[in-house]
Amino acid sequence: QVQLVESGGGLVQAGESLKLLCSVSGRTSITGTMGWFRQPPGKEREFVAAIRWRDGTTDYADSVKGRFRISRDIVSKMVYLQMNSLKPEDTAVYYCTHRDGNILETRAAEYAEWGQGTRVTVSS
Repeated sequence: QVQLVESGGGLVQAGESLKLLCSVSGRTSITGTMGWFRQPPGKEREFVAAIRWRDGTTDYADSVKGRFRISRDIVSKMVYLQMNSLKPEDTAVYYCTHRDGNILETRAAEYAEWGQGTRVTVSS
């Protein structure tokens, strides 16, 4: 298992950028898939992006394609979510997550470990 801690959230205005960070610990090396999900107020948790640790292959929700980028640093065991051109609809608590398999799953139930979340608020 891994332990995940998110940071970098905050309050920004529409059109601005924000970078989220996920620190991974509890393992010597990371395998499987890392992902970012978000949960808007009053809504269910939804897929944002995923990255296969082994080869860096990524997948994105349609709502964030072209605006968000997920990346990882293998040496420091960090996962990032660069969020550009933020919209009020991006307001949510953002969660870092991990699963053992290499499939870039978009369903929250397929991920095993979760961070505590970091809040992103985008004002208009």
